[in-house]
Amino acid sequence: MVDSFLRYISYEKRYSQHTVKSYQNDLKQFEFFCQSKFKVQNITEANQLMIRAWVLSLMDGGTSPRSVNRKIASLKSFYKYLLKRDTISQDPTVKIKSLKVKKELPGFANEEEFSDFLNRLVFDDSLEGQMEQLLLELLYGTGIRLSELLGLRVSDFNPGQSTIKVLGKRNKERIIPISRSLNSLLKNYITEKNHAFSHDSDSFLIVNKNGGQAYPMLVYRIVKKYLSQVQSLDKKSPHALRHTFATHLLNKGADLNAVKDLLGHSSLAATQVYTHNSLDKLKSVFDQAHPKA
Repeated sequence: MVDSFLRYISYEKRYSQHTVKSYQNDLKQFEFFCQSKFKVQNITEANQLMIRAWVLSLMDGGTSPRSVNRKIASLKSFYKYLLKRDTISQDPTVKIKSLKVKKELPGFANEEEFSDFLNRLVFDDSLEGQMEQLLLELLYGTGIRLSELLGLRVSDFNPGQSTIKVLGKRNKERIIPISRSLNSLLKNYITEKNHAFSHDSDSFLIVNKNGGQAYPMLVYRIVKKYLSQVQSLDKKSPHALRHTFATHLLNKGADLNAVKDLLGHSSLAATQVYTHNSLDKLKSVFDQAHPKA
């Protein structure tokens, strides 16, 4: 039934390969626990006590509450699937509650410092140097996720409209406007890339030295190399640039719904986490300007 469930979330629910792999790993881990601890060979026979015991073992083993909650969510989805198909008569996860997680506010770069940082940057004239510049400009200029960046193809760029087409979570497409400078940078980079490698418009935009699709660690390495100069950023990661993009937009008065659409969030709740930064700025303005402050 696990294989059937994985096919369901992959082809019908259209979850990403990364998400499907996470579900698979969680279910395998729980299956191994049930087999070794309770001698239950099939997790369709697992009950609430077994699930609680697994959660406790994860906590005792040092697994973070956030990771435990993700694993609980995997089980809930799996047993909900079994219940819908009448494979089980009762859902053993009904009374299993998620752990309380301390809310972490997303880190972002100070606007003034980051602007100075961008103005100081000097890149090599080689294709590799242009790619590194484009990579940073795309992440900060559009707020796209790492997986979305790696999935971009040359054909996703529309120079006439100054937009890029992004394939986000659950294969949802969205169109993101880009600045004139980023448009020009993309055109120049693609021209150089075509000279060095394939002219195929379906080829990946961000590539490695051999012209193949770039991989996550390559992007992490490049981002970390440059962001090491930004003191206001604790985490030097691609996602930090996404946080910075959203925060800077909101601090400049951007509409929350517009930022939601740009980020590819399915609900406003995910976008509202960035508003704390804007509120801090508003409080600062209030304290400086209001007679009653």
